[in-house]
Amino acid sequence: MKIIYYVHGTTTDNASKKCSGWKQAQLNDLGREQAVNLGKNTPYKFDILFTSDLDRAMESAKLAFPEFQAIHDARLRECNYGDLDGEDKKLVVYEDHIDTPFPNGESLKDVCKRVKEFLDEVNEKYPDKTIGIIAHRAPQIALEVLSKNISFEEANKNDWRKTGDWMPGWEYEIRHFD
Repeated sequence: MKIIYYVHGTTTDNASKKCSGWKQAQLNDLGREQAVNLGKNTPYKFDILFTSDLDRAMESAKLAFPEFQAIHDARLRECNYGDLDGEDKKLVVYEDHIDTPFPNGESLKDVCKRVKEFLDEVNEKYPDKTIGIIAHRAPQIALEVLSKNISFEEANKNDWRKTGDWMPGWEYEIRHFD
């Protein structure tokens, strides 16, 4: 199975340097423009589109790919930052929460577990399909770890949000996980 992974457009929280986590955050004007342009400029084609069930991912999907009826799945949600949802994004340090959950939230390994469950189910139902996903940072980090068999430390270090290597979609090959 092939996955084309997209991130949602810029939100009001992003623009305010806040982390949203499971909090609902709306796309701002730039985010809506980014989503429309993503749909126009992506070099990829896919058969089925999934999004997280958070508004920012669902709206990005509607704007980018209006021809698809996206399937919303809570397992693709951003990491639950717990007490830090909606707070200053400097407080959200992924490297400190690989194993240790955010206060009253999740760890990256918790996110990885739910993303793996999603991938196993989708791979069973659609093994020869190309799947589009619009979601968030933590599920993409989990996808990096699972598909490339790398550590969370390496995935965090090479995250495009740190390197500035944004792309109009990332391509992943998925096989059955042990």
